[in-house]
Amino acid sequence: MRKFAVVAAVLTAVSISACKKTAPGEYEVQKPVIGTQTDTIHTPTFQVGTETTKVAVPKVEVKKESTAVKVPTVKVNPAKK
Repeated sequence: MRKFAVVAAVLTAVSISACKKTAPGEYEVQKPVIGTQTDTIHTPTFQVGTETTKVAVPKVEVKKESTAVKVPTVKVNPAKK
């Protein structure tokens, strides 16, 4: 069990140290194969901004109407003693 923990710690340390930044948006990564193999990874770029656009908003008119609505009523008669 201790050997497994030591191997895991060594692999973690190697994987953290095997990556370095070469240019903006580029990283050089070494893969653990027999020996080492170096690949360059290009990270995606993005631009953030705002745009102005016109939105058509419909005009809504509200008419007030009074309508008779039937409301249910409940009448409770208390129990007699």
